[in-house]
Amino acid sequence: MKEKVITKIREALKNRADEKALQSSAHFFKEGEEALVYGVKMSEVEKIGKEFYRQIQDCSKEEIFGICEELWKSKYLEEEVVACLFSESLHRKYEPSDFQIFERWVQKYVNNWADCDTLCNHTVGTFVMMYPEYVNELKIWAKSSGRWMKRAAAVTLIIPARKGLFLKDIFEIADILLLDKEDLVQKGYGWMLKAASQAHQKEVFDYVTYKKAVMPRTALRYAIEKMPQELRTEAMRKI
Repeated sequence: MKEKVITKIREALKNRADEKALQSSAHFFKEGEEALVYGVKMSEVEKIGKEFYRQIQDCSKEEIFGICEELWKSKYLEEEVVACLFSESLHRKYEPSDFQIFERWVQKYVNNWADCDTLCNHTVGTFVMMYPEYVNELKIWAKSSGRWMKRAAAVTLIIPARKGLFLKDIFEIADILLLDKEDLVQKGYGWMLKAASQAHQKEVFDYVTYKKAVMPRTALRYAIEKMPQELRTEAMRKI
């Protein structure tokens, strides 16, 4: 069953590959860090993911996670996105022990910002909202030596942050990542702060102005992007 489904998913992706999409995908990644892709538009990848999830939705969670694991192993971005669609679709069945599976996927398979964000924004972010005690695990990720684990710690909280959740934890994670040299980590925690500002504008503004003497400009610009012009100007003013 698993092998048959995976073969059909790969055939569907190859059949919907588009040369234009293949060429344009390189523009979204730094030179030398391009994702491995078939060249399928993301709207088509989502259609394929939904189409195949309907075929496997009566399988056990363990069987579907097994399919996800094989898709992750391929390293093709489109297969990883399908895996994320499958794991996100199972959210009503999440249990605390599933965190170990998601953590392993981040550690073992995530190798670019796109699959990091796709997995963490939805699957891991939803899990943490269901089991809030696991937000403390993200602080451990933030202290990792791996840049994708560090970015994952921040981008997992994007959707919860928009809902006004985990503000104290968001500031703690931002503190851990504050001086990180990797621009994709800076952008990740800056994005997290920007999301938090939608529900807690004053608190985030106060945080970034207090930290702006040391906060990298990349992170600062991301954090204040949704704020009114006068607050952005004040935040960017040199000390």
